[in-house]
Amino acid sequence: MSAIAGDLQGADARKRKATVMAEGSTESSSDTYKPTRQWQSSGSDAAKERSEGQLTNDGSYGGVATAQSNPTAPTVENASGTQQQGTTSVETQKGDSNVYDNLRYIVVQNDGKPESMIKLVGLKSLFSKQLPKMPRAYIARLVFDRRHTSLAILSDDPSLKDSDEEIIGGICYRAFEEMRFAEIAFCAVNANHQVKGYGTKLMNLLKKIGAETGIEYFITYADNYAIGYFKKQGFSKSIQMPKGRYFGLIKDYDGGTPMECYVHPSIDFTRIPEMLAKQREFLINRVKPIAQSRRVYPPLLPSQFQPNLEGVPRAHHAAARALAVPGVAQAGWTLPDLVAATGQGKEADRQRSVLKSDLLAILRKIEEQQFSWPFREPVDTKEVPDYLDVIKEPIDLSTMEKRIRTDSYYKSKQMLFADLMLMVDNCKLYNEESSTYVHCAASLEKYLGNVFRKEDMRR
Repeated sequence: MSAIAGDLQGADARKRKATVMAEGSTESSSDTYKPTRQWQSSGSDAAKERSEGQLTNDGSYGGVATAQSNPTAPTVENASGTQQQGTTSVETQKGDSNVYDNLRYIVVQNDGKPESMIKLVGLKSLFSKQLPKMPRAYIARLVFDRRHTSLAILSDDPSLKDSDEEIIGGICYRAFEEMRFAEIAFCAVNANHQVKGYGTKLMNLLKKIGAETGIEYFITYADNYAIGYFKKQGFSKSIQMPKGRYFGLIKDYDGGTPMECYVHPSIDFTRIPEMLAKQREFLINRVKPIAQSRRVYPPLLPSQFQPNLEGVPRAHHAAARALAVPGVAQAGWTLPDLVAATGQGKEADRQRSVLKSDLLAILRKIEEQQFSWPFREPVDTKEVPDYLDVIKEPIDLSTMEKRIRTDSYYKSKQMLFADLMLMVDNCKLYNEESSTYVHCAASLEKYLGNVFRKEDMRR
């Protein structure tokens, strides 16, 4: 990495520089400077030649953040047992099987402390080098903005301490705690450490920190070079977050594609390999007592063998041949099981995924309407104690969203329509006809007639 100033050498010089920048870095990102409204990818020719599907996990990307919130730095316990806020250093003992336990990383904000400023100077240098199309003044403005937070993975080489090269990779983001989302501004990995998985490690650490601090969504704008990287990290072009939560806080950028990642609050994203391994071990231990996999059967049937396919649909012939193999039926497989494991089963999964996306899109459209505000959250029975005496089946938009995400509750659009009409009927039943709530219910009912057209309801 290049240094932020050519004459900046040694830790003492860096500390002096950091102190100066700490004193003059209070300007916000809402000044008159107007950056280029697009994500910038790594300027190397090799990065430009990579296609979207082949993009490595360690690409370097930068974006623009515009918002109005002051995120609080998470407090994390470091290896010495102490807790730090503003600058959070985590350095765990090696020897654990989880790769994240061997990582040194830091969560840092501009709190004016020299040690924080040294890391921020290094991050600024990293982003400036890896994102050559992004104006350096704008990178510095966001990195040193007190409303932004940065996550950096650090080298464990003692000779690199407090130098630019100590920072392997970093992400700069801005959290909107009240709206429970954060926007990623810059993401980059040192060129000397790319194609080693640090891009994925950075994003998983960021998701873990987000889950611990109440962040529900990460949103960013990506150009064509960045889309592949973010897809691999769980981001989607389909924005599921209600528009009302981010509208007015972030801008649309020319040439950029908005992408979003949902952060499940109960998942530790740095422990996913361990979690999957334990789940696999648990299932194998439960299956072993009833499995027939230990039994050995005669050699497989000769290649010329043809099972009796009379009465079997042509589309199921492959499954029927597999069922004729000795030991398959004895292991508990049936013809429907084998059919489900082939293309037809995959098609059913695809249809469920399409239905889920369609239902979530309908719900997003409804939530964006002005008259939807009474229906977004469950009725507070503390404020309305007799509500459940009148309404026997309470329902609201947030409950419907949870049902949609289960993938198994709604089998069709008609079922969602029925719940929406139940919500309308509940509102009309409990409230007086002249109330604002009933007027909103009437507007919603009229809107549903346009959203759920007759041809859609047949699907």
